[in-house]
Amino acid sequence: QVTGYLDDCTCDVETIDAFNNQKLFPRLNELLESDYFRYYKVNLQKPCPFWDDNSHCGMRDCAVQPCPSDEVPDGIRSASYKYSEEANNLAEECEEAKRLGAVDDSLSKETQQAVLQWAQHDDSSDSFCEADDIHSPEAEYVDLLLNPERYTGYKGPDAWKIWNSIYEENCFKPQNVKRPLASGRGDDGGHTFYKWLKGVCVEKRAFYRLISGLHASINIHLSARYLLQDTWSEKKWGPNITEFQQRFDEVLTRGEGPRRLKNLYFLYLIELRALSKVLPFFERPGFQLYTGNKSQDAEMKHLLLEILHLAKSFPLHFDENSFFAGNKKEAAKLKEEFRLHFKNISKIMDCVGCFKCRLWGKLQTQGLGTALKILFSENLIEKIPESGPSYGFQLTRQEIVALFNAFGRVSTSVKELENFRNILQNMR
Repeated sequence: QVTGYLDDCTCDVETIDAFNNQKLFPRLNELLESDYFRYYKVNLQKPCPFWDDNSHCGMRDCAVQPCPSDEVPDGIRSASYKYSEEANNLAEECEEAKRLGAVDDSLSKETQQAVLQWAQHDDSSDSFCEADDIHSPEAEYVDLLLNPERYTGYKGPDAWKIWNSIYEENCFKPQNVKRPLASGRGDDGGHTFYKWLKGVCVEKRAFYRLISGLHASINIHLSARYLLQDTWSEKKWGPNITEFQQRFDEVLTRGEGPRRLKNLYFLYLIELRALSKVLPFFERPGFQLYTGNKSQDAEMKHLLLEILHLAKSFPLHFDENSFFAGNKKEAAKLKEEFRLHFKNISKIMDCVGCFKCRLWGKLQTQGLGTALKILFSENLIEKIPESGPSYGFQLTRQEIVALFNAFGRVSTSVKELENFRNILQNMR
């Protein structure tokens, strides 16, 4: 059911599918497998700033190392006399979360050396994200290829709490307007909600749609890389159609699924637009994707520019000039609100109980934040000198890695949708 034009855009789903799946996705994948883009520095130890995170077994401790045995009740520890079914389930869930949510932070000696040589440069103040302090002793490099985003068993009240906090407190929504499919009374099939959404300014509507698109994208990854088989000899990951349908089928979600998917395409357009705008920053002869391997660095910069030129050639770009276009004073106030809301969402990512989900949540919010920073810095980007430092506009290595990997995730989602579509058609 997801076809045709997208709201607030001049673009349609089919144009994006063809452009992404045939042209952009394969090249982008190649870029993201290179050394410069596969290592991301992240602090996974930051405490949740908004509530006490005491989800069972902390899940955050579980996720990367086993629960300390002295904290586990005897009844659960000793397999011979487990007291209750609940204790059994808790132990099993904890084990599953530990295995699937664990972050593999092993880096080879060579990589560690290379990582030490990477230049750190960050003189950017106009940030849309609460970025990790990458100089903190707790921040460490993670190899994204060793830690793919996929199903981890992280679900239920803890995961719900994260998304609820994002939507309810950061998407400009009044408390009395209930989200579609929200539990409790007053669900009118989303009628009141969409009436409210239609009535707000384009910026606030866009903000909600970006978050919804990000949520949809993450759910597609979890459905596409699901643990289908787990035996001692092998783990088999692949598409789980039932999981996908529960989240996106029009009937099962009472019309909400197709809307979520359209928001994914909206997110794609926004991030694609940012890539097309940031070309002058990367085109400068002085800019290099520095890893110390000269020939590979030159090759990757060439591929990067090819991707950015391809992004620029897209025929139906989102027109961000409608953003913050009204009264100057009002526009500045709204832009600041936008930035602070987004910053808050990036802080909420430190409350995610599963480490692997936290890693990808932080990376994708930083990537989207960087895309917004680019779209709102157009004048500064146009003034970048051919040589020498670009004082007005700067991107750190962290922002660059997050920007392209975040877009890589959205691009992957669009590709996976085609795969799910084909599977469903063959089942009919």
